[in-house]
Amino acid sequence: MSRLEFACCVLLLGLGMCLGLRQSLRNVLLILADDGGFESGAYNNSAISTPHLNALAQRSLTFHNAFTSVSSCSPSRASLLTGLPQHQNGMYGLHQNDHHFNSFDKVQSLPLLLRQANIRTGIIGKKHIGPEPVYPFDFAYTEENGSILQVGRNITHIKLLVRKFLETQDERPFFLYVAFHDPHRCGHSQPMYGPFCEKFGNGESGMGWIPDWVPQTYTPEDVQVPYFIPDTPVARADLAAQYTTIGRMDQGIGLVLEELKVAGFLNDTLVIFTSDNGIPFPSGRTNLYWSGTAEPMLVSSPEHRNRWGQVSKAYVSLLDIVPTILDWFSIPYPSYSIFGTKTVHLTGHSLLPVLMSEPPWTTVFSSQSHHEVTMYYPMRSVLHQNFHLVHNLNFKMPFPIDQDFYVSPTFQDLLNRTRSGQQTSWYKDLHHYYYRDRWELYDRKQDPWEIQNLATDPNYREVLEMLKVQLTKWQWETNDPWVCAPDGVLEEKLSPQCQPLHNEL
Repeated sequence: MSRLEFACCVLLLGLGMCLGLRQSLRNVLLILADDGGFESGAYNNSAISTPHLNALAQRSLTFHNAFTSVSSCSPSRASLLTGLPQHQNGMYGLHQNDHHFNSFDKVQSLPLLLRQANIRTGIIGKKHIGPEPVYPFDFAYTEENGSILQVGRNITHIKLLVRKFLETQDERPFFLYVAFHDPHRCGHSQPMYGPFCEKFGNGESGMGWIPDWVPQTYTPEDVQVPYFIPDTPVARADLAAQYTTIGRMDQGIGLVLEELKVAGFLNDTLVIFTSDNGIPFPSGRTNLYWSGTAEPMLVSSPEHRNRWGQVSKAYVSLLDIVPTILDWFSIPYPSYSIFGTKTVHLTGHSLLPVLMSEPPWTTVFSSQSHHEVTMYYPMRSVLHQNFHLVHNLNFKMPFPIDQDFYVSPTFQDLLNRTRSGQQTSWYKDLHHYYYRDRWELYDRKQDPWEIQNLATDPNYREVLEMLKVQLTKWQWETNDPWVCAPDGVLEEKLSPQCQPLHNEL
C-alpha cells in the first residue's frame, strides 16, 4: 500500500469509510535498546531529555521490576525471541560464526512461529543471533546485509526502512522488530566516534550527518550516577557521552512511532520497548546482580487504555515477550523437542493479563554461561520478592572482563586508581568484583546495593534453601546442562541424575 493510500485510509477511518484498503488487524512493534538502562524521564531520571520515551510511557504500562534472563547481547536476544533461557536455546555467548555460537537447529523462534501463522515479520537494526533458519524474517535490514552504524544508529535510515516495511505491508498482520544499536559502546571498534559513538552522524567533519538527529550534549555535572558506578570525573564524562546516544535513540523512537501513526497502524499495534541487558559499566552488563539484569519495559496496548500511564510492580522477564506476543495473535504456545524426547515448554508469562490488573508475580530467573567466547563464567539466579540468590558455578576463577568494557574510560580509570592506591569512589573494590562466593544471597529490601552476602548467615538458612529449591526446579524444567555443576556431573541414565564428583567443593 502506498503512503498516499495510508494517508487516505487514516482520514476515512475517522468516518468509518476505509473501503477495505486494509482490515483492522492486531500487529506488534517491538523496540529494543542495546545496553540501555533507566536513563530516561520515564524512569524518573530528570537529568536527561527523552521526550519520546516519556510520551510512550504515558500510553503504556511501565514495569518497575522487569529483568533480562541473561546479561549478554546475543544470548539475551535469542532468549527474547525464543522464550527459552540461553542454556536451553543454545546461544551460550555472543553470536559469531568463527566460534559457532548459535541457537540449536530445532529451536522454534518467534519469527518462525509467526511465519507459520501467516503473520508478516520484519527486523531493522541489530540482529546478532543465528542460525538464519531458526530466526527467519520476511523483511530484514541488519548487520548481515548492511552497516550496523546505519541500520542501528542512523535514525533517518531507520525511519525510512520502517516506512518501507509499512508501505509494503499486505493483508496479513505484522510483527516488526526495531533493534537500535544505541546506546552500545563503540570506542573499542570506532574510537574516532567517541566512547558511545556519540559523534557518529553529528555533522562534524568526518563524522557524517544524520538529518533527523538534533544532538544533545551533556556535561559531567549534568548526569545522575547510579550507585554501582564510580562517582568520578571520568565516569561522569562517560555517562554524559552515553546520554547523547540515548537521546539519539529517543529521537529515533519518536520517528518510528510517527511512521506507525501516519501509516494508520498506531491504534491496532501492541508496542513494547525494553533493552537486552545491563548498561556497560562496572556491575552492569555480564553480571546477574540487579544492576546487570534490571531493564526498562514499557508495554502500550491500544486495547488496554485503562492502565496507560500506570506502573506495575509485577516481577516480569524478557522470557515473557514470546508468550505475550503469541497471546496477542491468539497463537498456541509451541511444544516440541530439541534433543531426544524432552519436550520444550515456555516458562514465561503472557503480560496481557497485567494490562488489566496487577498479578501476584514475584519471581524471575536468570542464567548466564559466556559473553565473549573466552568469558566462561556460568551463573544462575533467582529473584524472589525481596531476596536475590546468585549461584556462581565458576567461583574459584576471577570474574572475566569483556573487551569494549575493558577499554572504556570508566574501567580504565578504575584500574588506574586501584593500581596507584587512589580513592575509587566505588561501592566495592576490584578484588571482591573479581572473586566471588559460590552462593550470594541478598535481602534487597534492607540492602538494595547487594553488598552484604547473607548466604552463610544462619538467620537466613531457610530462605537460602527455599531459593535453592526454586532455582534447581527451574533448571530441571528448562533442561539446564549445568544443573549438577560444579560439584556433580549430569548422567541422565543413572539415578540420581546428579552424580557426585568429590572434587572438594
